[in-house]
Amino acid sequence: MPRFKHYNYDQDAMVVINYQEQLQPGTFEHAVHYLIEHKLDLTVFHPKYRNDDTGRLAYDPAILLKIILFAYSKGITSSREIQWCCETNIIFKALSCDTVSHFTTLAKFVSQHADEIEELFEQILLVCHEQGLLGNELFAIDGCKMSSDAAKEWSGTFKELGEKRDKLKRLIRYHLHEHHERDKAETEAELDRDIRRAKTVLSLDESMKKVDRFLKTNSPRMGQGKRPKEVKSNITDNESGKMTTSKGTIQGHNGVATVDKKDQVIIDAQAFGEGQEYHTLKPVLETVQRRYKKLGIADNIYQTGAIVTADTGFANEANMQYLHEQQINGYIPDNRFRSRDPKFAEQKDKYGKRHQNLPDKGWKDTIAASEFQFDPVKLTCICPSGKALTYRGQREALNGKIRVHFEGRLLQCRHCPKKHECMQNPASANHRNGSGRQVSFTVENKRAPNYTDWMKHRVDSQQGKTIYGHRMSVVEPVFGNIGSNKRLNRFSLRSKKKVQGQWQLYCLVHNIEKLANYGQLAA
Repeated sequence: MPRFKHYNYDQDAMVVINYQEQLQPGTFEHAVHYLIEHKLDLTVFHPKYRNDDTGRLAYDPAILLKIILFAYSKGITSSREIQWCCETNIIFKALSCDTVSHFTTLAKFVSQHADEIEELFEQILLVCHEQGLLGNELFAIDGCKMSSDAAKEWSGTFKELGEKRDKLKRLIRYHLHEHHERDKAETEAELDRDIRRAKTVLSLDESMKKVDRFLKTNSPRMGQGKRPKEVKSNITDNESGKMTTSKGTIQGHNGVATVDKKDQVIIDAQAFGEGQEYHTLKPVLETVQRRYKKLGIADNIYQTGAIVTADTGFANEANMQYLHEQQINGYIPDNRFRSRDPKFAEQKDKYGKRHQNLPDKGWKDTIAASEFQFDPVKLTCICPSGKALTYRGQREALNGKIRVHFEGRLLQCRHCPKKHECMQNPASANHRNGSGRQVSFTVENKRAPNYTDWMKHRVDSQQGKTIYGHRMSVVEPVFGNIGSNKRLNRFSLRSKKKVQGQWQLYCLVHNIEKLANYGQLAA
């Protein structure tokens, strides 16, 4: 018969722990502790405290910052979980000096100190500069789309939200009618069913009032660009946006980061409530220049030879003109730059086309636009059935070419015998809000060279290809570290200001880790 060591739970033990010894040099927790204790000025947090004469003592911002930043470095963003860690984890106990902040205190500290976090971000950046982690030679800009505390089910244009309100009203009337029909219930089972129906009516009524209140107190949200169109609003967080990502459509914010090439330190972090990135370039570049001047690093960082790179999402004519006028050494390609590169001419044949094994989504080949009779002089278009299409205007694409757009009348396409061959979704022509077949044609554009042509020449040059080739290796590992390694892949707040504060905390975790690994912090 086997023998085992005896154990007894009914016993006491005294464990002596020195909290200072738990913060070992070279670790993230030691770097956070040293920076907050010796390098950072936290008096920026003091004005919001009003307990000089009365009120209970407050938790020191230094303690709250240490445990929040360390929790974020471990992928913990829940304030309740952070409180639990302060009760059970020895490193959290060491950083907090064995104090346990309530989870509401932790949540309020993150959500109500966005301006102070911005100041803290700049202080850490100055420490990185003093430690020699900034090269100031090449900056890479990119965005990381993450969901926030907003439901995409509550998104829509004002017209769509109005239809949603009307639908909720109809559901309420229906359930009330059913409730009145069963009002004289005699059995207990029927009584329980009526109680559930009454709760459903109350829930629908609350949702209907929520939509109605939003429509009465807000105005339609307009997008960016020369021809701004209404974009989808969101009832829970109207500063967030509906964005398409590789993992599907999300409701959230786009965290844009500017990264220095030398040690991949983030020099700017901003959050935007739209997935389109081209309108974020100018405010990002202006913020970087203003911050470098404020910190005394350079009066105009772009005149010292710093290079700016960004992907095709930031490319449009206005941004190219801004770079040219401000004499910023930028390299931002258009979405056709690879097709002009001979090295990529045989890529599809050599390696295969992207997404070649995706499941069939039901799309079919339709009658090509070349089968339509287009007159570029009179700007008319006749469809294969002999019907004239409506002229919808001209638009200039990013490649500088002009596209002329036409659309078939809904009544014509609805009864056309060729609609099943001509339209991707013929059933949409049967709906009142549907549209007819749409086609567009490229016309000769005899225009003068523009700023997009200037950028094409820069990016297509051998030097431009070499410089732009560094962009991905600079900024993408940063997003990989924040989103995958640290698991900081979702915002837990609402509104642009609060989300930007949390995004800067995420980036602070990355920068402090760089200081811990490559800086010369005191042992």
